[in-house]
Amino acid sequence: MHYEIRELKDHVGEIVDVRGWLYNRRGSGKILFLQVRDGTGTVQAVMGKNDVSEAEFNIGKGLGNESSVIVTAEVKTEPRSPIGVELHVKKLNVLQDVKDYPIQISEDVPNIDWLLDRRHLWVRSKVPHAILKVRSEVVQAIREFYYQRGFVLYDAPIFTPASCEGVSTLFEVPYFDEKAYLTQSGQLYGETGAMAFGKVVVFGPTFRAEKSKTRRHLTEFWMVEPEVAFLELDGIMDLAEDQVRYVVTRALDKCKEELKILERDTSILERVAERFPRVSYGEMQGVLQKLKADFAASGDEKLVKLSGDILKNGLGDDLGAADETAVGIHYKRPVMIHRYPSEVKAFYMKRDPADPNFVLCVDVIAPEGVGEVIGGGQRADDLKYLEEQVIKHKIPPETIDWYLDLRRFGSVPHGGFGMGVERCVQWITGCEHVRETIPFPRTIYRTKP
Repeated sequence: MHYEIRELKDHVGEIVDVRGWLYNRRGSGKILFLQVRDGTGTVQAVMGKNDVSEAEFNIGKGLGNESSVIVTAEVKTEPRSPIGVELHVKKLNVLQDVKDYPIQISEDVPNIDWLLDRRHLWVRSKVPHAILKVRSEVVQAIREFYYQRGFVLYDAPIFTPASCEGVSTLFEVPYFDEKAYLTQSGQLYGETGAMAFGKVVVFGPTFRAEKSKTRRHLTEFWMVEPEVAFLELDGIMDLAEDQVRYVVTRALDKCKEELKILERDTSILERVAERFPRVSYGEMQGVLQKLKADFAASGDEKLVKLSGDILKNGLGDDLGAADETAVGIHYKRPVMIHRYPSEVKAFYMKRDPADPNFVLCVDVIAPEGVGEVIGGGQRADDLKYLEEQVIKHKIPPETIDWYLDLRRFGSVPHGGFGMGVERCVQWITGCEHVRETIPFPRTIYRTKP
């Protein structure tokens, strides 16, 4: 009977078939220890010279890593094993004996570009395998979070006629006799769904032509974007906080083994149980000025260096990477910064009635240098105001008129946000670069494999 490795602990004493690949091999003489993986886990298969034919044993001695095999064996209890069992081999069937597998288990770790060129093979290794398992769990948690709350999944197109986040980061593509763009966000289309269903969630790939080389940026990434009718800023912040807490808590519960492989210190992740601080942009400027002075005087080389870049964009401008890093160091948990200056946010943001120089928006900043994981806010619901913004931002009216119809026919207060899946996974796993969090990263320099 064939079983997956994750199922073996329930079949102690049985003779089973395990199908997979040789992860590693050691031993010689009369006994071999084969580490076999199948995608659900890794198990040690003990093969004695007297337990199999001489031909099978000799083949086993020369097997290369990633050889594909079917092992027939008895499942036995082994307390020292991470999965509590090991296999005692009765028969070894080799489907392909691999020689010179490019990625070997060794102290000599190739550089990241070499590994990314072989990403199609690298995903089999323990660390990327663990990161992508966490990603899978994060995606499942997101889907369940919104399904349980009655949201309708609402798919947005990849080809769009207009910009959502600014023309400077658009990928333009020929589209028959017209021009089209790869979507920067499904938000505008999500708003149509909110007016039809009350609450929807758009979930899919998005594209930004940012010529950025930082560890936080990809040109193609996945984003989850809820949009809700009659939801205002406080409710938007509540929803964002609930979603982040749900996703991180789920990963902590379901991905214990993966986080252990990644040697992830989960203490900061566990702080999602606490309420996220909610700080206005104006208040945060004061916090950052104090942090800049404190870091400069700290004597800590890293903090002193960071202090030089805090508020580098200037007061009243959008926060930079150093600002977000400093915020994470200070609060040590996700922080919600709300009501940014209107000039640094998108044309569709609703002005704050208390001060029209600011908009009703929120960014969620994750700690540990990851930075912004969520951006969103309340959408402008006044037709005249939006028409003025379309002119101000030089958006061709014919590409956005359908969006203005939402304000002509049954406009209501509404809002939502977008969360980048990769940045969320980067934070949960603690990996250095966001490119590790997606199977095949696309960056300014990389379009293959």
